[in-house]
Amino acid sequence: MEAKLEVGILGFGTVGSGVIHILEEHAEKISQMTGYQVSVKTVLVRDLEKNRRYETKGFSLTTEPSDILNDPAISVVVEVMGSIEPAREYVLQALNAGKHVVTANKDLIALHGDELIAVAQANQCDLFYEASVAGGIPILRTIVNGLAADKIQKVMGIVNGTTNFMLTKMKTEKRSYEDVLKEAQDLGFAESDPTNDVDGIDAARKMVILTRLSFGMNVDLADVDTVGIRGIAPRDMEVAEQLKYVIKLVGTAEEKNGSVAVSVGPVLLPKYHPMAGVNNENNAVFVTGAAAGETMYYGPGAGELPTATSVVSDIITVAKNSKLGINGNVFNSYKHDTKQTVPEEIFSKYYLRIVMDDKTGTFLKLTQIFAEAGVGFDKILQEPLDEFTATVVVVTHVTSKAQLEQAIEKVKLEPQMQVEAKYQVVEG
Repeated sequence: MEAKLEVGILGFGTVGSGVIHILEEHAEKISQMTGYQVSVKTVLVRDLEKNRRYETKGFSLTTEPSDILNDPAISVVVEVMGSIEPAREYVLQALNAGKHVVTANKDLIALHGDELIAVAQANQCDLFYEASVAGGIPILRTIVNGLAADKIQKVMGIVNGTTNFMLTKMKTEKRSYEDVLKEAQDLGFAESDPTNDVDGIDAARKMVILTRLSFGMNVDLADVDTVGIRGIAPRDMEVAEQLKYVIKLVGTAEEKNGSVAVSVGPVLLPKYHPMAGVNNENNAVFVTGAAAGETMYYGPGAGELPTATSVVSDIITVAKNSKLGINGNVFNSYKHDTKQTVPEEIFSKYYLRIVMDDKTGTFLKLTQIFAEAGVGFDKILQEPLDEFTATVVVVTHVTSKAQLEQAIEKVKLEPQMQVEAKYQVVEG
């Protein structure tokens, strides 16, 4: 008789439901691949009375975490509750009880990954979190396994579906940020408090995880240079279109001479760049390797079944490891001293939108400030905003982040001009 592998699930929301659905639908395939009959035994819920889309057949519901965490028959715990506490406490309890853990919780992994990995290894438990970044795209396993032989140089990602949906609407329908935010909230893509998405925090947490796996470096969230999409005006969209660029919220992690620079912010991508065509709630991760060159991984960044597919893939890996007796795995044991790239060594083109007094000498003053900082202009567009002020859009030549910041600090001292937008430009 085939051995059983029993699973406990913390959370019965969208992803939890999807996991149960896939385990049932693909039971025969999973059994052939793993040599186990993988089944859900118990699911933790907040409310036993709530109506659910899936029948609770073959497993029981509980409001007591201990019914899963203390059950010796359950060997795999799936955490799909979201938030950091009490999820962190439950995951630690599960690992300390010798249970393997699969989680979709990017906040937990980004902020407490080091601690959880150490506890997993101390207890010879597997800890996997493929679903924590880019939903249905198997990007973490690709970086760790598929690109294991390569030296990754740079990772760029559209890793937040909400902001990508909003930017797509702003571009194609020429609507304002406020207008598309309301639609995203009405459709359930954006929360009533959209801060984590629109201010780039969600994307920054995912970039912390991608940086850890790509470069072996543990970057603090505070060290990710993070800008969201609130400041993007319809004019920025129009100018980008005019200059044959598309604005996307992009997370970037780039290694240089043993150091890494990690950022999240609006980026102008050339229209022919593979990520420029990633629209709506889709995600994409673009990886540059020394050997493989440029590769891109594209697909749904969220949703019940895409995310649940990644979770179940992790469960299958745990089952295979159990069959082979090689548990105690985490995604990656590659470690490197964490060192931040200094601003003098971070180079890019930049897009700047500056509002200034429309009078003689003001533009000359602007060019002098940038020239003194060693920043040259590649493209300049100027147009009146009203009777007294003008908008100047500048695309710089490739310059260091330090030089650009020096110029912007000087501009801030001039009452007749102010920088209203500053975005990176990927070279065309």
